[in-house]
Amino acid sequence: MAATLEQIAQYLDHKGWKYRLDVEEARIYTGVQGDHVENLLIVIELEEDGEFFAVYAPQVLSGVSDHPHKAAILQTMLSISWETKMLQWEYDPVDGEIRAIIEFPLEDSSLTERQFNRCLTALIQIVDDLAIPRLMRVMETGSDPGDEDAGERLLLALQEEAPGLLTMLERAMEARKARGHFPGDPDYGDYDEDDDEEDGP
Repeated sequence: MAATLEQIAQYLDHKGWKYRLDVEEARIYTGVQGDHVENLLIVIELEEDGEFFAVYAPQVLSGVSDHPHKAAILQTMLSISWETKMLQWEYDPVDGEIRAIIEFPLEDSSLTERQFNRCLTALIQIVDDLAIPRLMRVMETGSDPGDEDAGERLLLALQEEAPGLLTMLERAMEARKARGHFPGDPDYGDYDEDDDEEDGP
């Protein structure tokens, strides 16, 4: 069954998008104007006779090969992959190209319009809204601003995985506060008789 370029072209037609079909390379070229990337080129590619699907944004970041913060940039890309679904980052050490890609095998399945639209939307949103502003900050400072939000992301993940858990934890902490000090607080510790002695004769 797999997928065909003509089928994907129809999906793009339904969205009213402009594109260029390259049958010889089994690719479709399209793009969007983003908020942080002026012209985000998008390549849709079929391999293995339509049994392997990929949609990617080539050359999303340049000047990384010899950048003084190269390690922090690459680490941030891995962090973004960890924090998001589907998207992966590729780095070509020969020419320094950085590519954001979503790819998966179709084998004997078809590519539905809903699947395609989700991949396309995810690629654009993650690259343009999340990754590029964050990576540009890393290029300027050498520090990943995402690290500053790690606690917030943990709370959001907890809320998503176990709805109501944060509310329960908050209530438990309030109840514990009402009963006294927490272990680990500076005021929490062994009882000291000297604390009860009054000053003076």
